[in-house]
Amino acid sequence: MAEEKKPADLNIAPNYGLSGALAKDTNTFKGVVIKYNEPVEASRPNQRWLIYPFKGKDSLDPIPIYRQSAYMLGRDRTIADIPLDHPSVSKQHAVIQFRKVKNEVNPYIIDLESANKTKLNDEVIEARRYYQLFEKDVIKFGYSTREYVVMSENCIK
Repeated sequence: MAEEKKPADLNIAPNYGLSGALAKDTNTFKGVVIKYNEPVEASRPNQRWLIYPFKGKDSLDPIPIYRQSAYMLGRDRTIADIPLDHPSVSKQHAVIQFRKVKNEVNPYIIDLESANKTKLNDEVIEARRYYQLFEKDVIKFGYSTREYVVMSENCIK
């Protein structure tokens, strides 16, 4: 004897929360859905900014961050502009975003809800919130011991 099919429960409330399905088609790069969209105030910097990585006391080669308006940092090498290989770093961990605010273009950092957080000057930053970066600020990702120091050409001279 075949079982009777029960009608769907009509008392379940619909879920109108954000699914990301609409952005999926417009925010895909190399087959990967990007967790970040640039804001309308995104702008390329008008001066040369660099981040200087340090592994303990050893200085590594500086990374230029002035050729585009945003830089994705994370473990996923297919989409990260600045790859971070530590296992505690998320695939899409954070973004350095240049924003034009009051006619000035400055760098900001935003954590992309990473599992192991981002630190700015040894303080954990909130996810999905922009923090302005200043000369000699120190950024750390996850539990990596590498430190990234932010500098502009004005500070280097």
